[in-house]
Amino acid sequence: MSFLGVDQSLTGRRWVGLGVDADRQAEAMAQQTALPRPLCQTLSRLGVTAEDAAGYLDPKLRDLMPDPRSLKDMETAATRFLAAVSAREKIAVFADYDVDGGGSAALLIDWLRQMDLAATLYVPDRIDEGYGPNDEAMADLAATHDLIICVDCGTLSHGPVAAAKGADVIILDHHLGGETLPEAFAVVNPNRQDESGDLAHLCAAAVVFLMLVEAGRQFRVAGRPGPDLMSLLDLVALATVADVAPLRGVNRAFVRQGLRIMSERKRPGLVALSDVGRLDGAPTSYHLGFVLGPRVNAGGRIGKADLGARLLASDNPHEAASMAEKLDELNTERRDIEASVRAAAMAQAEERGLDAPLVWAAGEGWHPGVVGIVASRLKDATGRPAVVIGLDGAEGKGSGRSISGVDLGACVQRLSAEGLLIKGGGHKMAAGLTVARDTLEAAMTRLSDLLDRQGSGAAGPSDLRLDGLLMPGAANVDLVEQIEAAGPFGAGAPGPRYAFADMAITFAKRVGDSHLKLRFGDGLGASLDAICFGAFDGALGPSLEAHGGARFHLAGRIEINSWQGRQTVQLRLEDAARAGA
Repeated sequence: MSFLGVDQSLTGRRWVGLGVDADRQAEAMAQQTALPRPLCQTLSRLGVTAEDAAGYLDPKLRDLMPDPRSLKDMETAATRFLAAVSAREKIAVFADYDVDGGGSAALLIDWLRQMDLAATLYVPDRIDEGYGPNDEAMADLAATHDLIICVDCGTLSHGPVAAAKGADVIILDHHLGGETLPEAFAVVNPNRQDESGDLAHLCAAAVVFLMLVEAGRQFRVAGRPGPDLMSLLDLVALATVADVAPLRGVNRAFVRQGLRIMSERKRPGLVALSDVGRLDGAPTSYHLGFVLGPRVNAGGRIGKADLGARLLASDNPHEAASMAEKLDELNTERRDIEASVRAAAMAQAEERGLDAPLVWAAGEGWHPGVVGIVASRLKDATGRPAVVIGLDGAEGKGSGRSISGVDLGACVQRLSAEGLLIKGGGHKMAAGLTVARDTLEAAMTRLSDLLDRQGSGAAGPSDLRLDGLLMPGAANVDLVEQIEAAGPFGAGAPGPRYAFADMAITFAKRVGDSHLKLRFGDGLGASLDAICFGAFDGALGPSLEAHGGARFHLAGRIEINSWQGRQTVQLRLEDAARAGA
């Protein structure tokens, strides 16, 4: 049954509430805990019981931290790493070019710097070298280094690891492993086929952090002090959110603690990045995913591949400021390229049909640095897994993004094993692939079939999920702060949306090209401001701007708006429906 009877909103979606059982649990939780009912509705949706509510709202890292040694090869990797540190060996870090790779590399570089050791950073060029280790780069690094640590890559790199003759190779990764592993000194990966899967939700930076925790334990056993690990959690938080790792369990604790550390503004790279991104308050998970993350990624997408990692690892404020400015410029350029590819990809996907288990598009010369972002945009717009491929000659290189509950990485890896892809891999929510032009259609048909078996065709963009109803008078700063204690919100733990029923719009004004500012009230004296980004990209903006006195149900997320030292609550409006329609 639809929420408030909204079967088709102004954006074409059906509104769906918590369901009877979850709503009853929320009511009981509110009575048992004296917490606000809207907060209890969100906790109930997240599967939190009344008994666990207090602990969930104040998670302790020490309570949620797994034993690093529960991961295979972890103790071996940490022991070898510390042996290299003690012997002052030459260490190289081979990292992926995204935020998770850059954050992972920066963790190791920072830790080693605290031990007065320098490491060589190597990040492959996305276009010239592609993802992960390659034979030539690994052989060159092995010629001048004793230990190579591959972060956020390497699990499927049998040949390149074998090419690293004369050096030991440690792999710290989280991408789905194959039936066999490379002949490395150690392969630490919660997504190895022989792992339990209990820590499969960790990003690579979290795996690196766990290795440093194990290194710290071995230091303590030996009676030696080690570097400050808590100060590194800002990097783990950034990588966790930017890599769309589910924010549950220890991941949630990593991000909460990391945000606190980031707010202290002690890491030059993140300070510089926050400044060019015009962050004027304490960072949130939104800022990690949509302000800082894209800028770190911009270097690997369309600029110098190692720029993001170098920024995150920098301890020089002037150097960091210069790199952050460059990344900001590249991010602006990336947005322009992305917009062009996104328009073409969406048009192609619409022509193919948006209700299939897989939404995909492929185009000549599409920049490989933006296909992943465009895939994410298609996924968000359609509620389906999406793959976008840039064709060049006889091959196409693409990237995919998935929806909750659908393991895209496993399907891509199966296609690769079946010979329909030249290569491919990833994890549940994201994957990369290389495909021959003449097998493209067959590969996408097969991928769609595999995803359909996981139920990807059952979901859709027609559902907007809501936690409950709010009245404008109840939406105050205290309530928003209490709800935020249930966060951080993101992948695996989406932020709450609330509906305001039967509201009168008292002010509506277009802002910029496509945004809308509103003020609405319940007719009883209470009112709220609202902002709707991209409102005029569809029917939402025109309908609300020309409301003609009609009343509407409004839906979105409540947030605190700070302006000139004053805090007020505003609704980030996402959808609306005419009341009584």
